[in-house]
Amino acid sequence: MKVFKGRPVIAGKAEAEALVSHGGFNTLASFQKSLMFGDGNATCSDQNNPDLYKKPMSGKALCLPRTIGSTTGGMVLYCAAAMGRQPACLLFSEKIDSLAAAGAILADVWTEASMPTVDGLGTDFLEYVRTGMKITVDEDGTVTVREENE
Repeated sequence: MKVFKGRPVIAGKAEAEALVSHGGFNTLASFQKSLMFGDGNATCSDQNNPDLYKKPMSGKALCLPRTIGSTTGGMVLYCAAAMGRQPACLLFSEKIDSLAAAGAILADVWTEASMPTVDGLGTDFLEYVRTGMKITVDEDGTVTVREENE
């Protein structure tokens, strides 16, 4: 078990299985299949992200360095939340960009969906966490990462 402290962008509590991307997360490319074709699991459709491609993102603790891609990224996050297909939480090793922050804030204000968002967790966070680990997020930005059997 290891504990990390970041900045809560959207405060909240979450418990979920980690889904880890070591490259930038293209929000539009990743959620496109879910939003356009009704994939309720939000299976990642970004073939340029080998860490996430074809893996379900809905209900997972999405661990990533940063988002990349188009200016629609924030609206895509909001739409995923409005459709109930959002990750359980968004955990950034770097500082969140303004577009992703806007999407998380819009989702928090305009939907009933819960998607706690924490940034600034550091490079050690992404070096430690692996897909399948158990993640707990507290309202103060504390993120606890456990092995599957802990």
